[in-house]
Amino acid sequence: MPVPSIKLNDSTSIPLIAWGNGTGDAKKTAYESGQVAVKAGIRHIDTAQGYDNEKEAGESLVKAEKDNGIAPNSVYLTTKISTEGGDPNAKGVALEDLRQNVLDSIERLGRQPNLILIHNPFVPPKGKLVEFWRILEEMKDKGELTASLGVSNFRPQDFNELLPHCKVKPAVNQIEWHPYVLTHLQPVLDIMAEHNIVVESYGPLSPLLRHPTGGPIKPVLERIAARLSKETGKDVDAAMALLLWTRAKGVVAVTASGNSDRIHKLALTQELPDLTAEEVSEIEQLGRKIHFRAYDEHMCVDFPAPSLPKDL
Repeated sequence: MPVPSIKLNDSTSIPLIAWGNGTGDAKKTAYESGQVAVKAGIRHIDTAQGYDNEKEAGESLVKAEKDNGIAPNSVYLTTKISTEGGDPNAKGVALEDLRQNVLDSIERLGRQPNLILIHNPFVPPKGKLVEFWRILEEMKDKGELTASLGVSNFRPQDFNELLPHCKVKPAVNQIEWHPYVLTHLQPVLDIMAEHNIVVESYGPLSPLLRHPTGGPIKPVLERIAARLSKETGKDVDAAMALLLWTRAKGVVAVTASGNSDRIHKLALTQELPDLTAEEVSEIEQLGRKIHFRAYDEHMCVDFPAPSLPKDL
């Protein structure tokens, strides 16, 4: 069964469900749980320079593809250009070091990634975002880099700085995205929609895993999960229902876990039917009534959150 995918603005396609390996003992998770993910049916692996496990991610994919009779390099692979912690005041990758930085990632992975992201808008030295991006464009022009280019944690001002000057538009923006940040993100989402930039969500399950109560969408998700369990005969839970909502919105979901059961449920989500239009709308409308963000360190810098309650 083909995995659900969406087309990017560079005409390539990206699977809508991704397993991230930046959790726990990241090297062990990347190698061991990465194989579990591929065997379970996941076809998109998300790693990063900052996780310090690109080598293990690449080795895991080679073994998993071979063991499961999958063509080499057919599992979609994302990595990210990073500095430690992504501090807004961090020095970032020096422009003269960027080309080698990317080539080193490719060597560690043992293959070209399908997608490479700027992990946050603070990676380039301040005021050098356009120059930074142009180096990536040049690497693509020369064939040194074949990946789609994307960004992560970009706010409106970051897009306004980059988009007027880039030859290759970002294909995705990986951000914390779920029902409880939609109101805050609307200015970002408007820009992305205008330029056909796909949303890639990290922390898509934060409403259930990190919100103190689960908030107003939790009972709705539980109701949907019960319906789908009855109709499909599969054990569908609220987290899977939330991932189906993410899919319905045309958003790539990246969720990290070293737990085998959770990885299998993530893969099973790909086989489940779509939510109804009414269910999709109900979750969105309830989500927009509150604001809750699990990760404040990037998106809230000079981009204030709305004055909304954290719960109803």
